[in-house]
Amino acid sequence: MLNTPRARRGMVTAPHHLASEAGLRVLREGGNAIEATVAMAATLTVVYPHMTGIGGDGFWLIAAPGQAPVAIEACGRAAAAATPDLYRRAGHDSIPWRGPLAANTVAATVSGWGEAMQLSSELGGRLPLSRLMEDAVWHGESGFPVTASQQELTAEKLPGLKDVPGFAAAFLPDGRPPREGSLLKLPALAATLKAIGAGGTEDFYRGALAGRIAADLAAIGSPVTGADLAAHRARRLAPLSVDIRTAGGATLYNFPPPTQGLSSLMILAIFDRLGVGEAEGFDHLHGLVEATKQAFLVRDRILGDPDSMPERAEDWLQADRLDALAAKVDRRTALPWPQPAEAGDTTWMGAIDGSGLMVSFIQSIYFEYGSGCVLPETGINWQNRGSSFTLDGNGPRLLAPGRMPFHTLNPAMARFVDGREMVYGTMGGEGQPQTQSALFSRYAMFGQKLQAAVTAPRWLLGKTWGEGSVSLKLEGRFDPALVTELQAAGHLVERLPDFTGTMGHAGAIVRHTDGMLEGATDPRSDGAVAGF
Repeated sequence: MLNTPRARRGMVTAPHHLASEAGLRVLREGGNAIEATVAMAATLTVVYPHMTGIGGDGFWLIAAPGQAPVAIEACGRAAAAATPDLYRRAGHDSIPWRGPLAANTVAATVSGWGEAMQLSSELGGRLPLSRLMEDAVWHGESGFPVTASQQELTAEKLPGLKDVPGFAAAFLPDGRPPREGSLLKLPALAATLKAIGAGGTEDFYRGALAGRIAADLAAIGSPVTGADLAAHRARRLAPLSVDIRTAGGATLYNFPPPTQGLSSLMILAIFDRLGVGEAEGFDHLHGLVEATKQAFLVRDRILGDPDSMPERAEDWLQADRLDALAAKVDRRTALPWPQPAEAGDTTWMGAIDGSGLMVSFIQSIYFEYGSGCVLPETGINWQNRGSSFTLDGNGPRLLAPGRMPFHTLNPAMARFVDGREMVYGTMGGEGQPQTQSALFSRYAMFGQKLQAAVTAPRWLLGKTWGEGSVSLKLEGRFDPALVTELQAAGHLVERLPDFTGTMGHAGAIVRHTDGMLEGATDPRSDGAVAGF
């Protein structure tokens, strides 16, 4: 898929075509980009349940025409009862990846929907939340066709999931992983989404629905309580930003800690300083991989709970620090690797409406199916993001009540000096900043068409989707001579199949100064671009 879809009145992109359709319906009815994104986000929690859910977290970047972008942080904090002693008493020296003790942080994404809807109202939005839940509720009640990725990942991860409370009842019809194309219904989740539509997002944290959720969590043995839910609030923040010189000049935006948005900005800002003039050659790939290493070394040292970090993230976007890091990049030799890597499954989606209001949003339950715990009465699949906390040491990732876990999630946005505007992002844990850099550099720095920039072969330094290998992974479509050159420079190269899901599910939308919209979706996903 290389042709770039175009439209003028509004456009959405999401990693599942039914979610894109839900967003497009909202735009056609006169809804704005925020409302369309809420509809897509809700739909994805049903039709892509292995990737996302209302039991997870979400991060928004929203920009109205002529206004500074706004970040909405919907990140759940660790439960009051979630302490290192809790896990040690249970016989654990680390936090489990699955099960009730992995479900140790508040699910915050629904609060982000609410804060985004408040901003939408301030900008003239008019559609009620109940309307935005319609597609998600219908698919949950009536059933949706299972994707190949859901079938494959359910089967692959089944040993760690099959005995987790609620998982089999929700996701193993007839006791087996669902077949691709078969119909799966999630009636309890549909009822919960309908309740959110009727009672508002506050009901999830401080209403009758919150009471049912708290009872469910207690029943399965999660440390998260009704008091933890009631204490939670989404909040608006200023995004991180950095300017680059290439692409005619642009300002790039991403999310502040506890996400790795800093890394995504640093990679492109360091690469911008290398003066690479041609795409797809050694200088392009080697330069971005080495910029990634410099950014990840900073990330792994300082990022985590923002109130506990030893340094300010924005300080690393100062020109002198970026210049120094760029000077460390050896243009011919790879820096020895590996470093610790992060996994994760996620969904990114974007929307721009006819007025120019634009949204970049990412929502996740961390691993595929999160903790695996599905709450029996409410049908919510709870995240395991808190398993990224440590039980020892004193850094910003040490588990403590009320702390935010480190997040791989980071939605991206750009405003160009020439007037273009862009939202882009991807799922894929460790791969998110790397895929963003591949997509953006190809489109903005080297002039490739938007869809071609997403479709082109990608790379991944480290691991994602639970993979243990930390090599430099390349999709199979790269020139063999380039692969040989990378190996000669010291990169430990591993070849992967064409269009592998390991490389994540990316997407993008660009708005030009004449109002023309162009979008891209990832052929590695089940997604679609939809515009009118």
